[in-house]
Amino acid sequence: MSKLLSSKGLLKRASIIFLVFLLIFSVASCSTNGSDQQEGGSDQSLVLEDYGITLSTTTSVNDSGLLEYLLPVLKEDTGIEVDVLSQGTGQAIQTAVDGNADVILVHAKAAEEEFVNDGYGVERIEFMYNYFVIVGPKDDPSGISKSGLSAAEALSKLSEDENVFISRGDDSGTHKKELSLWSATEIEPSGDWYVSAGRGMGDVLVMASEMQGYALTDKATFLSMKDQLDLEVLLEESEDLKNQYTVIEVDPDTHPDTNTEAVKVFIDWLVSDDTLKLIDEYGVSEYGEALFISNYEK
Repeated sequence: MSKLLSSKGLLKRASIIFLVFLLIFSVASCSTNGSDQQEGGSDQSLVLEDYGITLSTTTSVNDSGLLEYLLPVLKEDTGIEVDVLSQGTGQAIQTAVDGNADVILVHAKAAEEEFVNDGYGVERIEFMYNYFVIVGPKDDPSGISKSGLSAAEALSKLSEDENVFISRGDDSGTHKKELSLWSATEIEPSGDWYVSAGRGMGDVLVMASEMQGYALTDKATFLSMKDQLDLEVLLEESEDLKNQYTVIEVDPDTHPDTNTEAVKVFIDWLVSDDTLKLIDEYGVSEYGEALFISNYEK
């Protein structure tokens, strides 16, 4: 009888141990599944929190404050963090050619098309524009504000009068636009009156203000710095002054290290209705007009 009780006790103890192991296994399994769902089944914004991209862009976009305005919203919406390299367009494109950027935001169509055609960029996506303007001293010694001239004709007048003109001189999109205007006049500017600064837009505007000279600038940067400058917009919205901005993904076939997934999310976000509305609103409350105008075509 005692042996029977002993056997029953052992059986009972074994059953309890089995149930304990079964319970532990079940809890561990649920914990693992929950962790897997949290990590692998999360939405895209959580996956992208660890992603960072490098944006090579123009000083005009950066100096205008647009990126400082947009990027916190991008981070909140997608989790993507952006390392901004602010350069002239020529250098911004070269940075991407060298494989040191994931995406570029620039404004020089011919150079952009060459970048894509040479296999460095996937596609030009035009999404916003503004206008270049010619700024200068309030007394406007060359009288270009009252002349009804085109931008090219205005530069010709400045050359004729030898009034100080500060050029970016840095192969930027603004500099490329200036060179195209000089080409239209068939003038090669030279002399003490023509100063090639080799500087970004903000620095050039400060120099023009200090020297009471003229300069070609994107309107957004000028308006964002207007209170610091002794200059006025003297010529704007001439047909030869439109300033188109484009975003281009670096081609991963050429540079496999390109963070393609995050770049695609960034571009989709940039041309979304909500972001384009933000772009159209930027500057209105502070300057009384938008600094950029969206023109993305779906």
